[in-house]
Amino acid sequence: MNGTPVTESELQAYVDGCLPAARRADVETHLAQHQDDAQRLEAYRRHAAALRSAFDPLLAEAVPPRLHPGQRGPAVQWRRHAAVAALMLLSGIGGWQLHAHLAAERVQTLYLARVAAIAHAVYSPEVRHPVEVGADQEAHLVRWLSKRLGASLKIPHLAGLGYSLVGGRLLPGERGPAAQFMYQDIKGQRLTLYVRTSSDVRAPTAFRFAREGGVSVFYWIDGRLGYALSGETEREELLRVADAVYRQLNP
Repeated sequence: MNGTPVTESELQAYVDGCLPAARRADVETHLAQHQDDAQRLEAYRRHAAALRSAFDPLLAEAVPPRLHPGQRGPAVQWRRHAAVAALMLLSGIGGWQLHAHLAAERVQTLYLARVAAIAHAVYSPEVRHPVEVGADQEAHLVRWLSKRLGASLKIPHLAGLGYSLVGGRLLPGERGPAAQFMYQDIKGQRLTLYVRTSSDVRAPTAFRFAREGGVSVFYWIDGRLGYALSGETEREELLRVADAVYRQLNP
């Protein structure tokens, strides 16, 4: 080792495959000498692999032709309900199981991007019912979701970036209700902003990027609220919108 202590962030980067090569040997030496950390990181790997195995097929699916208007039969409804069940399984049961094994911060960041991406994959293809409450009832939508989440929510306005609000819906989160706001540009490209609360107040985190199947996600923590902006778009475009969302939420 070079004498510099190994930090928790470096351990997390090692698990995620993002650690610079120059520090990899130091981290491996640290893990060889600290079995508790080694076991904890191995648990992270196992659970992340289990999540990918269970839900990557859903995220990788192309939008089927039968989701277009006039093509919605019982099979489509069955697929939608199955996808929602998968989302609830990941958000609820999976979150409860992992809580016993993972550090609190890791639980939050591990699930935030993945649950948001799955919610985006489930609802963004919807033609007739993409949201529960439409943009024409924005004030009601904010009051309703704020009450259900127990937090004062704001809806960012992205018309200046070419995205209009479609509306929003209530979703199951890993520890309670969550919210999803949907936006759409003139080409029909949709973005979703997933918001969930936590009982723990945490210092703001920088943007983190994840790619879940075909869905790109920028996510961050701000106090009791976790945010994740998802879309099937380029990283640069999503970052542009995420920056605008953050600025509006933190004027």
